Amino acid sequence: MRVFRTWWRPIAVAGTSLALDLICSPASAHIKWFCAFNVAGQPRGLENVLCTDFELLMSIALLTLLSGYLIEMTAIGTALLAALDRVTGALRDNAEILMRAACGFFFVALWAKGGIILTPELTTDLPLVSWLQLCFAASLVWRRTMPIAGLGIFGLFSYALAKYGLFHLMDYPIFLGIGTYFILVGLGVHGGARPLDLLRWSAAITLMWASVEKWAYPQWTFPLILTHPQMTLGYSAEFFMRAAGMIEFTLSFALLLTPLVRRASALVLCGMFVSAVVEFGKVDAIGHAPIIAVLLTIIGDDYVGARFTRIRLGIKEPLAKFNLRLSAWDLVLVPAGYCAALSTFLAVYYVLHAILFGTKIV
Repeated sequence: MRVFRTWWRPIAVAGTSLALDLICSPASAHIKWFCAFNVAGQPRGLENVLCTDFELLMSIALLTLLSGYLIEMTAIGTALLAALDRVTGALRDNAEILMRAACGFFFVALWAKGGIILTPELTTDLPLVSWLQLCFAASLVWRRTMPIAGLGIFGLFSYALAKYGLFHLMDYPIFLGIGTYFILVGLGVHGGARPLDLLRWSAAITLMWASVEKWAYPQWTFPLILTHPQMTLGYSAEFFMRAAGMIEFTLSFALLLTPLVRRASALVLCGMFVSAVVEFGKVDAIGHAPIIAVLLTIIGDDYVGARFTRIRLGIKEPLAKFNLRLSAWDLVLVPAGYCAALSTFLAVYYVLHAILFGTKIV
């Protein structure tokens, strides 16, 4: 009985915390906008992060990810994807307008607020920055002038990088994806990758990095937990932050997979961010406007290109409508990719932090 309770404890929390995220979602707010933080502070050691609860949550996440992945290859998955195509047609057809409008609102809001470089916790005393952001908003009115906004985002990112350092700006590679998107779409140059794919990858990297922060610095969120005690579902704050980080990392990694999996994950993530806006108001609405817009474009993107893997070993079953193939190797490669991504982000986060700030890894 004791073993049974041990295994079901993380299962219950993973499922119910995801449901609660969709309703309230304080953990989805960017904590640096609302609570005190110290980027150079000592993170929780890896021996504290990689505990039994973490391993069990990771196992549950992998099973859930594989289940969704396999469902996509069935007739049920085909029907779900077709239904999603019908419902999200407007998002697909107006993806560019959506990005221009959302980022235009974002830049106007930053101009009105003043003293902000791209995101609320990055501040500046230079009045010119606010007026430049107003100019970037104006440049998004026409397609031909979109590259101005894209180049402007790169310029502001570089300015913030010089002022706040590399590690702090690792939170925001999505801005580089958005800037590249505006440049490529404005110039009509796509190269070897679709601009929407660059947006998707930048969003996935941004959110996976943010997930590691939940494990490395759970104490930053503890003040929010004190004001929202219901979010922990009766479990300890430490355990809840592990579960919240695992959910966010898994959903973010899923953005890199096949159409139904990535679009369903984007839908859940979008719901989490929107519910956080309801909870935290204007600051959260302004700060998360670009990423919500990116997630909406992913939800509406019905493109089916190259498979996650081109390996064609084992038994293959063609999915005629979408020209996808299922290989027995996928059951190995998807978990392997997930574990590799998780290990890489943890390693880069802790090693880079140790190099830059002299902190301990273990």
